[in-house]
Amino acid sequence: QSKQTEETSTPQPEEKKPEWVHLFDGTSLEGWRGYNMDSLPPGWTIKDSILTFDTELGLEQDYKGGKDIIYGAEEFDNFELYLEWKIPEGANSGIFYHVKEGYDGPPVVAPEYQIIDDENYANIHDLTGYNSQFGAEHPELLQDWQKTGADYAMHVADESQKQLNPVGEWNSSKIVFTPEKVEHWLNGKKLLEFVP
Repeated sequence: QSKQTEETSTPQPEEKKPEWVHLFDGTSLEGWRGYNMDSLPPGWTIKDSILTFDTELGLEQDYKGGKDIIYGAEEFDNFELYLEWKIPEGANSGIFYHVKEGYDGPPVVAPEYQIIDDENYANIHDLTGYNSQFGAEHPELLQDWQKTGADYAMHVADESQKQLNPVGEWNSSKIVFTPEKVEHWLNGKKLLEFVP
């Protein structure tokens, strides 16, 4: 005769899932300021619950205050950043991460998830002088390392995975950073992965 035993398991404490930290809630600019500044540059405002840069103001010759902004309320080592964005025709922007202040600007010290008008930028802006210094075969064209989703000038986005919506339409981006790897995502597709 065999004796049946009931296995009992000690209840394990529930694993705490990390909570999302909202860097922008649609109503407050708290935590945001200009790079190397105490306040937000005048070109940045909230319009229709969207953190927006006033392009027309930024193009004015006497515009002062910079265009680069940072979320300075908290620093993150490892993170997953998700955001939605749209840009006007001819725009060039980006998301710098692991930014440190005290330099001339974020590009000096931080990697950049490039955001640019892939379709129209080269038709509107003269890239020849800038791109010639890198020995580009066609310096007048936007280079692969300059296109949306790239780790600017370092890692090229996989064009076969890229689904970039046209200017004026919303796109979503995700950056995942761990000590082992960095991932750049665009509209739900992983564009690149590299060891930081």
